[in-house]
Amino acid sequence: MGHKKVYIYRGFERFWHWMQAILIFFLAFTGFEIHGVYSFFGFEEAVIYHNIAAYSLLILIAFAIFWHFATGEWRQYVPSAKNLMAQANYYIFGIFKNAPHPTKKTVLSKLNPLQKLAYLGLKILVIPVVVTSGLLYMFYRYPSKFGVDAINITTLKWVAIIHTAGAIALIAFVIGHIYLTTTGETILSNINAMLTGYEELEDDDENKNNTEENTELATNQPINN
Repeated sequence: MGHKKVYIYRGFERFWHWMQAILIFFLAFTGFEIHGVYSFFGFEEAVIYHNIAAYSLLILIAFAIFWHFATGEWRQYVPSAKNLMAQANYYIFGIFKNAPHPTKKTVLSKLNPLQKLAYLGLKILVIPVVVTSGLLYMFYRYPSKFGVDAINITTLKWVAIIHTAGAIALIAFVIGHIYLTTTGETILSNINAMLTGYEELEDDDENKNNTEENTELATNQPINN
């Protein structure tokens, strides 16, 4: 079966993806410095930069949530059991034997079953934990030295532990994500697709029907490009 270049990632989607990655890496970098792992900016400056990056990520998340519901892209993350075990087997064994991918990517289904579960967990568990614990850390104890009786917070210990654990889980996801980007048609094909918006997909009937529609999106959505 042949391949055809399809416009699959819209402008805001690509912007949100790369900005989120940059902010997560910067938050991790300043966060580890705050924990005393190394000294680069200095503790006080690291705290300031960490907070600025955190606010920026919150704003980006707010826009991303609106975009996902306004465009219907939230449906991409609805989990499915179809091909779930086949996909797991592919990642564990098949990928090392050059086996065919068990799931076909299309404009309407960009994620395989395992990716859907991973992204859903990231969006409804990991990121909310990191954001909530970070806000509690900033507003309910820092820089105040008093506890908050209303929510029974008298120490930063568990808030900090939860925030750090969530951050480590987020970093682990990013590392896994970076590795999986190298498992496309070529090592850089998936990264190139997220840069340009276009990806080489199998030229089946569904992609043929969607190519023209998404090419129009590429030219008629100036606010996304």
